[in-house]
Amino acid sequence: MTAGAVTTARAAPGGPAHRPLDASLGAQLRRADRGRQIRALLLVAPLLLFLFVNFALPLVLMLAKSIDGREEARALARTGAALASWDGRSAVPDAAAKALVADLGDLRGTPALSMVANRLNYDVNGMRSLVLKTARRLPPSGDATLAALGSIDPLWQRPEQWAAVLRATDRITSFHVLAAVDARRDPAGGITMLPPQQGVMREIFLRTFWIASVVTLACIVLGYPVAYLIASATPGWASVMMMAVLLPFWTSLLVRTSAWVVLLQTNGIVNKGLQGLGLTSAPVPLVFNRTGAYIALIHVLLPFMILPIYSIMKSVKPDYVRAAVSLGASPVTAFRRVYLPLTLPGLASGTLLVFVSALGFYITPALIGGAGDQMIGFFIAYYINDTVNWGMAAALGGLLLLSTAVVFLVYTWLAGSSSPAWRS
Repeated sequence: MTAGAVTTARAAPGGPAHRPLDASLGAQLRRADRGRQIRALLLVAPLLLFLFVNFALPLVLMLAKSIDGREEARALARTGAALASWDGRSAVPDAAAKALVADLGDLRGTPALSMVANRLNYDVNGMRSLVLKTARRLPPSGDATLAALGSIDPLWQRPEQWAAVLRATDRITSFHVLAAVDARRDPAGGITMLPPQQGVMREIFLRTFWIASVVTLACIVLGYPVAYLIASATPGWASVMMMAVLLPFWTSLLVRTSAWVVLLQTNGIVNKGLQGLGLTSAPVPLVFNRTGAYIALIHVLLPFMILPIYSIMKSVKPDYVRAAVSLGASPVTAFRRVYLPLTLPGLASGTLLVFVSALGFYITPALIGGAGDQMIGFFIAYYINDTVNWGMAAALGGLLLLSTAVVFLVYTWLAGSSSPAWRS
């Protein structure tokens, strides 16, 4: 090869002389891109920290309460060690009785005694009074036998009471999660469902999903025509109707709910109007029952259905439907084959938003619904505020969160499967 050929090869793009330069330039671009990513991350780091501390961390800590049994395990540490080898069916060893007397002696006069008694009472009715009575009449340590405890109360001779004590000594417990679905562990450690007459949580969850489904369906039936009316109206009338839709947001939810109590009561405006029009001869019970809860929930959640549908309808050009009609389709066919599919994303978003919001509603059913119309949110608040059973409240909240996540995943899957990319 001549000298000129070598010079040409070295100067040619991609030749040996250019390869180190290309590699160096690529490395510089990667470093610059990495630096931009780091600077962007540092800019949003305070926001991410704020979201974690104020939203994610409290949620995780609260959900952890549903499986946290460390306080009870520490309070009954000796009893748990003595019962570790007990099978739940054979005779309870005297060592367990001695350990229980020692643990209750340490707990007597402290708030931890009530905490342990309450936890055992959640498992077996009557355990609170049994534990407190035993703590008041503890035998001497040397006489702490199963017979001595039986003389205080014969219930200590039954394995069910000791099985409850053993379950309360688990540092990580499934008790609250099982109770949230009307299940429990038997003395042998197996999981059994409570009889229908004893379990209530499954019925409450079914009731919650039923009410949320009815409210969502009603919002679809009422919200879709309203959204279409606003989208097809002139700008002036559209502004007036949109203000009417947004007007409830300017008032507190509690005020709106209380207003429905006034409107729907026996001598309220609604009943007076029905009787004045001759539709009813006597007042209709519309409050403190399921009907009142439906009316108030639909009123509160209807804007969340109208707004997403309206936002999609505004982007749909009327020319599409006109073109379908001009090609021979009837108005119903044009709506069903052209307009409805184009507005389905807004309808799906509104359905998801209303359904998920209805699942967790608390104030409106609590104020307007009856005793048999309360949803799961009412019982979460009950366990937090009234019984201070944070474990049960956390378990119910976790199941509600899981249900919401499942609904969202189903929505995401349906939205993805109906996309043009999937159909192709």
